[in-house]
Amino acid sequence: MKARLGVAVVTALAAAAVGIGVSYGGGDDRNNNRHTAAGSEQAKEFREVAGQDTRAAKRVDSTAEKCRNGQAGEFECDGIDMLSHVPREDLGLSFVNDIWGWSDQVRGKGKGKGGTHHYALIGGTEGTVFVDITKPKRPDIIGTLPSNSLEGGGFWRDIKVYDDHAFIVSEHDGHQMQVFDLTQLRGVTGAPVTFDATAVYDVGGAGNTHNLNINEDTGYAYLVGTSTCNSGLHMVDINDPANPEFAGCFEDHGYIHDAQCVIYKGPDREHRGREICFNANAEFVGPTIEDIENTLSIVDVTDKENPEPLSRVFYGEDGYSHQGWTDSKQEFYIHGDELDEDLRGINTRTRVWDVRDLDDPSVAGVFTNETTSIDHNLYTKSGKSYHSNYTSGLRIYDNSRLDQGKLSEVAYFDLYPENDAPTFEGGTWSNYPYFKGERFVAVSSIDRGLFVLKPTGSSRG
Repeated sequence: MKARLGVAVVTALAAAAVGIGVSYGGGDDRNNNRHTAAGSEQAKEFREVAGQDTRAAKRVDSTAEKCRNGQAGEFECDGIDMLSHVPREDLGLSFVNDIWGWSDQVRGKGKGKGGTHHYALIGGTEGTVFVDITKPKRPDIIGTLPSNSLEGGGFWRDIKVYDDHAFIVSEHDGHQMQVFDLTQLRGVTGAPVTFDATAVYDVGGAGNTHNLNINEDTGYAYLVGTSTCNSGLHMVDINDPANPEFAGCFEDHGYIHDAQCVIYKGPDREHRGREICFNANAEFVGPTIEDIENTLSIVDVTDKENPEPLSRVFYGEDGYSHQGWTDSKQEFYIHGDELDEDLRGINTRTRVWDVRDLDDPSVAGVFTNETTSIDHNLYTKSGKSYHSNYTSGLRIYDNSRLDQGKLSEVAYFDLYPENDAPTFEGGTWSNYPYFKGERFVAVSSIDRGLFVLKPTGSSRG
């Protein structure tokens, strides 16, 4: 169901959310948001973003800006144009976090009309905002699915899509996992509306969850950083999207911050055809940030009742094992560590793991960018990887030399012109490059909102 509600009303909820306390964990409290390795400093910076009066902030023109001579409006760039920008206040959010996308193939005439329609799904403290970007230079805010709870920690929200349904988790206490039938967005016009969840998954006590991954080939969701399963893999059967069912736990490696789960088609013949999860594993073994075991964890989850750990490997100069994605051949895993820049005093660093032997992965090489910003979420597509690095923006890397352990930057768009500092004070949280038949990328900025960007080819050749 849906009801008319202007974005201004959603914005009013933001004022109430800013004062919500955030629960930070560590030590022996195994279910208390242990991902927050940056502790009070990260919380402080995020609260400052959420507490800004966005109405008084400098508004960026929402019209398209080509990247010329290294600039697109006020933003530094190379090889990426800005098609549009929807400011945070227009989204009705006090703090923007995750983003995902949905390409809807509408057949026939009538409601929604024909052709492919593209939507950006933007997470924030107050809920999830749906924006039609079918015409990327004229984005249209369709409406909002409010958070299922506004209690407790609320900076983190994560969204994935399966079978025309969005699955949304949050660290708000008692939020559970929302399921939303995206076909409700078809044909919606006029003022933004509020939607109700199609279903809420509340099995197994997964009241708050940091992140989730969905294997679209099998119809299973993997919740991580939850209040269950020792904060490891909480597995859910979503083949019937509106009726998700608990499928199993993997607890052996402790806290998992993010995961990518696939049907393995890579070169390790022993494991071909199995369902494999590649996990950014940051397990607290003590009360301080120095007491984190940072690893790449690889697990066979084919049998949900009896998942099998294949490997768990440490790496040097670590800070906080955050997130990663495999290349298309599943030979290499490109991995971001969220805190090595700050803790180790190094520039933005990305590790390339050789995972051609799932039982014995190793770091094949390290790419260090010229920027100092903290790296966050990354995804791979068509020989490139798309990295959201907080204060230095969207960076696109060429993956053609992964066999040599190398990456090279080919384009960028800096969404945070203030600086490239290794902080959480602003910038891009994540990106979605997978819109069917399109070259544009939807990018979320925690302080500035939604950007729709189009890679055009770097002037560096």
